[in-house]
Amino acid sequence: MSKLRLGVNIDHVATVRNARGESYPDPVRAAEVALAAGADGITAHLREDRRHISDGDIDQLAVICRRRGRPLNFECAVTPEMEAIALAHRPHAACLVPERREEVTTEGGLDVVRGHNAIAPVVQRMVDAGIRVSCFIDADAAQVAAARSVGAQVVELHTGAYCEAVRQGRREDAARLLEGLAAAAAEAGRLGLEVHAGHGIDYETVKAVAAIPQVMELNIGHFLIGEAIFIGLGPAIQRMRALMDEARAQAAA
Repeated sequence: MSKLRLGVNIDHVATVRNARGESYPDPVRAAEVALAAGADGITAHLREDRRHISDGDIDQLAVICRRRGRPLNFECAVTPEMEAIALAHRPHAACLVPERREEVTTEGGLDVVRGHNAIAPVVQRMVDAGIRVSCFIDADAAQVAAARSVGAQVVELHTGAYCEAVRQGRREDAARLLEGLAAAAAEAGRLGLEVHAGHGIDYETVKAVAAIPQVMELNIGHFLIGEAIFIGLGPAIQRMRALMDEARAQAAA
């Protein structure tokens, strides 16, 4: 079983910065700390309302990731504005996500089945530009098939419902949702898609997700930034990395 990659989402460093309209804390500095602590890449979601990450952040993140030889995963809605920004920066990867201005955080996966005709040409233009495209989807076989149909090379499975069930002590729901994630990952692997996972993952939930053999990368942000308040960003990432590696080793044994 291959080593699992960790992408660290630094959006919520920018959330804290923007709460006071200051220049600190700097999400670009957070990205540098994350890479030094063992992150395999950086994830950033540029929302249409710019509630956290800014255009200037993306400019700087693209530079440091290229300089460090690490991938930048640019999360974005399927809109002409975000497509233009992705094509201008040409990050290693772009993850297409659903976005509603009134939501606090991403509430579910992108509906690739219903949005097929709008999503497919965006994916094609990004792929032609050398960007690796993923679709952030719910663990559903139809969505997996649709992601492949639009030309995405990767699917990122939405783990939020599973993580919430674990935290709320709903064991039967958690078991069912984990089975669904594993089944969707297996189907994606069968179709030749690389599988990533993310949303809501913490120290309690990471090992079960990391043990799914088809999953190649986890993208984790909000929990790590919150934990950094207490133990520091570097140690928070290192502990997550250790739990991921432990789960991977146990699954392979």
